[in-house]
Amino acid sequence: MANAIRVRFCPSPTGNPHVGLVRTALFNWAFARHNQGTMVFRIEDTDAARDSEESYEQLLDSLRWLGLDWDEGPETGGPHAPYRQSQRMDIYKDVADKLLAGGHAYHCYCTQTELDDRREAARAAGRPSGYDGHCRELTAERIELYKAEGREAIVRFRMPDEAITFTDLVRGELTFTPENVPDYGIVRANGAPLYTLVNPVDDALMEITHVLRGEDLLSSTPRQIALYKALIELGVAKEIPRFGHLPYVMGEGNKKLSKRDPQASLNLYRERGFLPEGLLNYLSLLGWSFSADQDIFTIPEMVEKFDIADVNANPARFDLKKAESINADHIRMLDVKDFAAACEPWLRAPHANWAPEDFDRAAWEAIAPHAQTRLTVLSDITANVDFLFLKEPVFDQPSWDKAMKGEPAALLTTAREKLVAADWNDPESLKNAVLAAGEAHGLKLGKAQAPVRVAVTGRTVGLPLFESLQILGQEKTLARIDAALAKLAG
Repeated sequence: MANAIRVRFCPSPTGNPHVGLVRTALFNWAFARHNQGTMVFRIEDTDAARDSEESYEQLLDSLRWLGLDWDEGPETGGPHAPYRQSQRMDIYKDVADKLLAGGHAYHCYCTQTELDDRREAARAAGRPSGYDGHCRELTAERIELYKAEGREAIVRFRMPDEAITFTDLVRGELTFTPENVPDYGIVRANGAPLYTLVNPVDDALMEITHVLRGEDLLSSTPRQIALYKALIELGVAKEIPRFGHLPYVMGEGNKKLSKRDPQASLNLYRERGFLPEGLLNYLSLLGWSFSADQDIFTIPEMVEKFDIADVNANPARFDLKKAESINADHIRMLDVKDFAAACEPWLRAPHANWAPEDFDRAAWEAIAPHAQTRLTVLSDITANVDFLFLKEPVFDQPSWDKAMKGEPAALLTTAREKLVAADWNDPESLKNAVLAAGEAHGLKLGKAQAPVRVAVTGRTVGLPLFESLQILGQEKTLARIDAALAKLAG
């Protein structure tokens, strides 16, 4: 199929995955899936000083966790393997040699000091401060002189002396004039290829049709378009892909969200217990919308509706509270069995502070439907249900002080008497028992149940109290009330 859509996601394996990076992966993936196209996953690992195998493995694991599968790439393979740039160095050298032989590139012997001095002079004169083409037309004699001086040369691509215009899929028609896009380096003096070469070369050889990437890369697009034209002339590329530049994701203070921002790390959201569906739902709203009146949707629904033409060019602000709210909605959308299974990691060490043998699966399955409506993130479950599995509750002292005001011992004593006589198969009967205890002491239910909740669970807020008491059972509930009475007496 000649016009089949092919997109790529090509991160560098440096540090922890970033939510802005995930948003880029999501938009590429949704675009490919919506159009029955191909998703290529490529690793740009030519920077040996910064790249790491640990980060590479994290990238693969993160995409698997998110459910963003790929059709070609690491582990999957494909017709354009290998998909790690560190394994494609011979390819880049061959293309660089062809660019030099075809006159599309040249050796530049300028030292860094010379470049800096000429840039400063250009700025002082009010001229563009990019590379001035000093080595564009060197004579053979001048080249030999530079070599005799021991100078090392980088390879620069020769930009055409004409404006470059293209239609961005997000931003419309854009034009870049020659003075603003000077010749640029594509190979270091040590022979190592630069991103400016390897990225478009791989896109060309892998027949990428659409490049959807961050707005920060927009300034490099005219360079790449010029390089593509040269690659087509050399028979390396077949066509120039269409470009779409996605809006910045903004953090605090209207600044672009960077890797250094705590809320930028994907690992943070995994560790807190965001659902992949919830996080992807939120990230999709950073520059795109499902509809004017619907923010909550499934990922298959997003794929069905996604159109790159609907992406907004304006920066999108990352709002943690909105992300949490959307995640909470996705938690409530789960089947209760799936919810219970999703919570399991937070019911075991190192998250759980109870002994493994004290975990009661029947109690967990009974409380799960009540917990599902209360969580924002899955990690919240640990503190919400620990009273079921601990031998005695962990008292939050401020909660204890807040609940045990007035005559708490008298209330707890009466509540205990009423609970002994209640029907423990019926939470409503337990509620009526505490209600009656409160009335006996001139208290409404809200005030009456606070000391009971803290005595039994250790906290003033939590899951529905009377369902919690029923699941904990009469024996443990009464024992905890007795322990609270002893604590008050002591």
